[in-house]
Amino acid sequence: MRVRAFAKINLSLKVLGSRTDGYHELRTIFQSLELHDTLIIERVRGPFALTCDNETCPADETNLVWRAAHEVWTAAGGRRPLRNIRIHLVKRIPIQAGLGGGSSDAAAALRALGNLWRVDTARLRAIGGVLGADVPYFFEGGTVLGLERGDLLFPLLDRPPAWVVIVLPAFGISTADAFRWFDQAGAGRQNVTTSLRGGRRAEFDNDLEPAVTRRHPVIARLVRALIRAGATHAAMSGSGSAVFGLFPTRAAASAAAQAIGRSALRVLTTRTIARQAYQRLAGK
Repeated sequence: MRVRAFAKINLSLKVLGSRTDGYHELRTIFQSLELHDTLIIERVRGPFALTCDNETCPADETNLVWRAAHEVWTAAGGRRPLRNIRIHLVKRIPIQAGLGGGSSDAAAALRALGNLWRVDTARLRAIGGVLGADVPYFFEGGTVLGLERGDLLFPLLDRPPAWVVIVLPAFGISTADAFRWFDQAGAGRQNVTTSLRGGRRAEFDNDLEPAVTRRHPVIARLVRALIRAGATHAAMSGSGSAVFGLFPTRAAASAAAQAIGRSALRVLTTRTIARQAYQRLAGK
């Protein structure tokens, strides 16, 4: 069995305060992308095994796919330890980039194994919420408003389709680091940046971006480069380090990717995916 796990960007991300459970109160708008990982799930004899074609991706209990598999097995009434299943992860979503790869992989594993072992969707969603705050979004797809930890979801009308250029610095950023830097900078501070169009000032679409930029100035440079290349909107996604720009046509996105790629950064071109297509392709 093969299942897709799609990436996401955060079109906006507002941090409204801290929570008593250690998370932050958020208001964010998720958008799914065609960029995806693939999970290959096979019945085999022997202990459960998780492998990945990316050596930097953990293939043990620290991987959310590993945890998802064991939780669904338990929910299905299976006796521990989990056996006779092997999952190979074909990794295309960059790691520690703010694109939701780990959470999407977990949601894909929950859906596939839940179907295999007949665990109902409500139980799978509950497991996903325990695994991570972003995991519930990947049961929805499309354009979605996320509140509280980002896991209280309100599907919105899908935004018009757009091509997306993703630029990846040579480093990743952990979610914990990005939020810690934000807290150290002062959570109540209003963050503004100067637009390159007419010098006007505009509110940052991602509240984590200024705190990350202070430690990694290249983030701001990449946002400006995407705007200069014609992006209608550009920002850091989630906790970073990926920066994205939205473009109205494939030709415009390709031209921007080619121009920015001359600096030897890793550049990906993809496009947004609407909810109905997402749920069909994700095998919901």
